[in-house]
Amino acid sequence: MFAERLTELRKEKGLTQDELGKILGFRDSTISQYETGKRKPDQETLTKIADYFDVTTDYLLGRS
Repeated sequence: MFAERLTELRKEKGLTQDELGKILGFRDSTISQYETGKRKPDQETLTKIADYFDVTTDYLLGRS
């Protein structure tokens, strides 16, 4: 669920993976790996992403 929610939020803001990576301080390949489900963020990163998109970590994880 995280991969789908991250992709959806990124696209709603009209950002590329590269742009989002730069905003959050990640490489674009990291965002790509999150969006394909090959990699999952740690708690600190999950919180950083949630704060940027002004959503809860529960929302990102599909719990709400």
